[in-house]
Amino acid sequence: MLAMPPTGRVTATNVPVRLLLQQAYQVQPFQIVGAPNWTASDRFDIVAKAPDGAPPEQYRPMMRNLLADRFKLKAHMETREMPLYALVVARADGKLGSNLSPAKTDCDAARGRRAGGPPPAPPQPGQPIECGFMIGIGTMNAGGMAMADLARSLSGFVNRFVIDKTGLSGKYDFQLTYTPEGRGLPGVPVAPPIGADVPAADPNGASIFTALQEQLGLKLDSQKGPVDVLVIDSIEQPTAD
Repeated sequence: MLAMPPTGRVTATNVPVRLLLQQAYQVQPFQIVGAPNWTASDRFDIVAKAPDGAPPEQYRPMMRNLLADRFKLKAHMETREMPLYALVVARADGKLGSNLSPAKTDCDAARGRRAGGPPPAPPQPGQPIECGFMIGIGTMNAGGMAMADLARSLSGFVNRFVIDKTGLSGKYDFQLTYTPEGRGLPGVPVAPPIGADVPAADPNGASIFTALQEQLGLKLDSQKGPVDVLVIDSIEQPTAD
């Protein structure tokens, strides 16, 4: 588990270094190049406290400093030509799926009206969300979401960078149900209760590729293009305190 609350206290419990790299540099696993195997297999507990009054945008630079200090990380960003997916409208006539529609709520205006007030209650299972984005195991529920944001979110689920080429402007509501590959959420270690386990994926269920096309009227088109990657020059296992 990795928590970055507004208090400035960053807590990582039983997490691999790859997850810390993802958070610190805002990249997906496939965007990390040259990391040794132990960064995915070994788990660590880390507690760090930001200086009082530090704004949230400073948390990631501080995480990078922590990685450089405790793991002797040396890394750089570069752009490489890689396989990627373009999110496009599936049908030639432009018709969208039954689970995708223009947003019913002006979320920017709604957030303005709620300024200083409590956030809306989360939707009940199976119910649409008014404004926001919720991910569960095999589900996505969005209200007032741009296609570019959906494309970025899909990257972690299909192990490739996804770019928006739908040509759809504005914000959309949608609900997506699919059968995930493996267990859990992308990049998030599963920690089931003692004696329990996360159900395995249904091999006969719809993949995320099929669900996108059947439910949203969108598809992922395989292409090549420039992708920013984090190149690990060197990294070391930390010594005990």
